Order: sequence, then C-alpha cells, then structure tokens
Amino acid sequence: MRLLVTGGAGFIGANFVHGAVRDYPDVAVTVLDAMTYAGSRESLASVDSEIRLVQGDVTDAELVGKLVAASDAVVHFAAETHVDNALADPEPFVRSNVLGTFSVLEAVRHRGAEASIRLHHVSTDEVYGDLALGDAARFTETTPYNPSSPYSSTKAAADMLVRAWVRSYGLAATISNCSNNYGPYQHVEKFIPRQITNVLTGRRPKLYGSGANVRDWIHVDDHNSAVWRILTDGGIGRTYLIGSEGERDNLSVMRAILKLMGRPVDEFDHVTDRAGHDLRYAIDPSTLRTELGWEPEHTDFEDGLRATVQWYRDNESWWGPLKDVVEAEYEERGQ
Repeated sequence: MRLLVTGGAGFIGANFVHGAVRDYPDVAVTVLDAMTYAGSRESLASVDSEIRLVQGDVTDAELVGKLVAASDAVVHFAAETHVDNALADPEPFVRSNVLGTFSVLEAVRHRGAEASIRLHHVSTDEVYGDLALGDAARFTETTPYNPSSPYSSTKAAADMLVRAWVRSYGLAATISNCSNNYGPYQHVEKFIPRQITNVLTGRRPKLYGSGANVRDWIHVDDHNSAVWRILTDGGIGRTYLIGSEGERDNLSVMRAILKLMGRPVDEFDHVTDRAGHDLRYAIDPSTLRTELGWEPEHTDFEDGLRATVQWYRDNESWWGPLKDVVEAEYEERGQ
C-alpha cells in the first residue's frame, strides 16, 4: 500500500507514522505537513529514512493532487487544533480545517472511481458540543452536531464536506471522531504536557477555573490503532467514535500528574477559565468495538500518564525550545 498521511508531523499524525513504520513494513508512507509551529521534523527523526516527508500546505491543490495521485490510501490528520488559538485567531482554522479538507476531497475525487483510493478523515468529539456534568449521556454516531468554538465548528464543517463527497461523488471515505489524546510528541501548549513541563522547568502548573471540566482521555496509540482498523475494515461512508472510556475531570488529572512527579497535589494555580469552556466530553465507542472488534490497550490511565511523564523527562531537547514562547503567550492571556 502507498499511504499518504496529511499532518503526519503533528502530535497524533507523527505517532501514527511511527506505528505504521513499526507495524506495517510493507506500507510506503508519504507525509505531507506544513511544518507550522505544531509540526516538527524532529518528531519523525527516528523514521526519517523509512518515509518520504514533503513540506507543503494541505490547501495547495496542485501539490495535494500529485501526492494523492501516487497513493492508494489517505489518512487526513492535517488540522489546526488548539481551542485557545482558535479563539485568538480563527482564520487559520477555517483555511486549514475546511479548505484543506476540501483540497484533499477534490484530489481523491479527481483520481476517479477506478482508482479505488481509500480516504479516512480524522475528526474530534468536540463537533458534538458538550454534555452536562454528572450526566450519564455519552456521544454516539447519531448525536446531533453542536460545535461551540471556532475550532470545533471548522472540524464539523470538514466532516460535513466528507459526507457530502461520499454521497455526491461516491468517495470511499470514512470518518472518526475521537476524544482527548495524550502521549509522546504532544505540543506543550496542550493541557497534560503543559503541566508536566511546567513542573520540569520549575513553573507552577496552571488549571483553568475550578478544574471541574471533564474530558474522556485516550492514549494516542489507541487512537491510531482504531484509525488503522477503520481505514482497513470500516464501512464506506460510516462514522466511528473512538474512545477508551477514560472520563476524568481536569482537577483529578492535575493532581495525578503532580503525584506522579513527586509534588504536592495542591501545588498549582487556578487561572482564568477559557471562554465558553465546554463542560464535559464522553464517547460511546461501542460501535467500533462490536462491529470492528477494536479494543484499547492502554486502559490504565495512570500507567499511560506515568509513561508520558517519563517521555517528557527524557526528551527536553524536543520540547525545550518551545516552552518559553508558549508560556509567554499564556501569560499575556492571564492563563
């Protein structure tokens, strides 16, 4: 298989590429990444000789068309993802998430039905909005879309484009909506790596508001194993929700990080909450499990978190150059 991975130098994409090289040696992997602040050649350094890495913008229709023309399958990760950045400047999110997805869809469409190219579009559970705290309800494939931020609204738009291209043009495409990921190579602007690297650099961790907001955590390797399963076995036009039933409020996650790092569990600062901060996300992954037989491997959150802490301890050369800039931006926002 000739596999094109868009956004393959970002957090989830880079981990996907590492897994592809390790577990599927017969797959020829090409990575397309714009190498913006969240994409890093260093994230792919250990597999550099085993992949083709193309630096370019997913909205570049000519480039995307050439790469898709030389591929048998496409996994589309490329996206702007950080809600705080979307609130500050939504334009890059519209361009990358909406127009970039359009570019990929058109490239696949122009290959023609005879090419039988398979496309998997990676999305987020945030397209569904949020749930009430303490509610037993979880997101399913039939939950109505109700995005609440510039980030989630652009991902919702991208999902709708994929569905429309499947119905209108017969594309062999699937969609997945996943819960919050954690693991290696995650940018230090995100919640878990920010707290870990704050401790490692002598800063106090920062918690939005009271920390009551709940996220459904999944290890990035489990997310990517599900993506592989959907790419190979998923039904055309279907949407699958990916989660490992790891609901935890942010305060609990903060305390778990501090405990694992040998710090007092109250050694952090409460900071200004995010505008419109979604209360709770929760995924029902039963369709993925029952129909495709997928199961997560990292079912002990503390074990996964411990390994993640150790990765950041061992890889300061990867995240260190990013840290001061990120914290300066948070300080400007009072967060």
